[in-house]
Amino acid sequence: MAARAYWSGRIRLALVSIPVEVVPATKTASRISFHQIHEPSGKRIRYEKVVPGIGPVDTDEIVKGYEVEKGKYVLLSDEEINDVKLEAKKSIDLVQFVDADAIDPIYFEKPYYILPSEEDEDAEEAYIVLRDALKKTKKIGLGQIVVRGQGSIVAIKPFGKGLLLETLRYADEVKKPDTAFDEVPGKKVDTDLVDLAQELIDKKSGEFHPEKFKDTYTVALRELIKAKQENRPPREIEEAPPASNVINLMDALKRSVKGGEAETSKTEKSETSSGTRKTARKAKSAGKSAKKSARKTSARRRAA
Repeated sequence: MAARAYWSGRIRLALVSIPVEVVPATKTASRISFHQIHEPSGKRIRYEKVVPGIGPVDTDEIVKGYEVEKGKYVLLSDEEINDVKLEAKKSIDLVQFVDADAIDPIYFEKPYYILPSEEDEDAEEAYIVLRDALKKTKKIGLGQIVVRGQGSIVAIKPFGKGLLLETLRYADEVKKPDTAFDEVPGKKVDTDLVDLAQELIDKKSGEFHPEKFKDTYTVALRELIKAKQENRPPREIEEAPPASNVINLMDALKRSVKGGEAETSKTEKSETSSGTRKTARKAKSAGKSAKKSARKTSARRRAA
């Protein structure tokens, strides 16, 4: 099933107009989300909209309010808000081009794929021309988009066989780091330490393969949920052994560069073994909890 278009319109470069569709490049379906449940009844908790001292209210009595002082609001109706929404322009004018690394990563917000419109025969050729021109110049195109009445800055860049659009944050949405790093000391460190750290970075450098990074927390949650469904202890999820307690930074860097993982001391092995036992105890404890919860559920069902 094709992804629903986030936006459709035209990318304009001077007199060149390219009909396109913009679709989401990310998904959140693989993430686990929870509901709040009333344990005695097993039913989901619902929330009512209430006013203190009045009680539940009808939705048609609710308007939006902007707090100007503590407890004081300017009230706005949906009609008033809609009147000031930006007109949904059907084009993205590329007004500037910058180097591919000119934009600080903190400004990037969300990625989308740009696809040539299937309804226009000339769209594909113009699309490819823009993609190849951006590749050769190593530039990113900047413009603005309006979706659901709200405007965003967008960056358009080549991405594989196609084009990628990324929405950007406005300048006033990004906190300046002027005071954020006040607690970071300004002292100089031994250059030998930096050289060793650089050597370690070089040793571990390589291409980015996102499939190598696993969401172990979600995997463990899914195993726990499945185990509770099947009324059994959860299987032990493989985890990295705890780091050794190396106090000296120089020693730690030297051992890391030499492959400290293979030179694990007896103490570290003992710590790793202890960590494994702790994991097993946790799994056993979780299993007991799963059985206890299952007994409660069965008792409630019998009572019902």
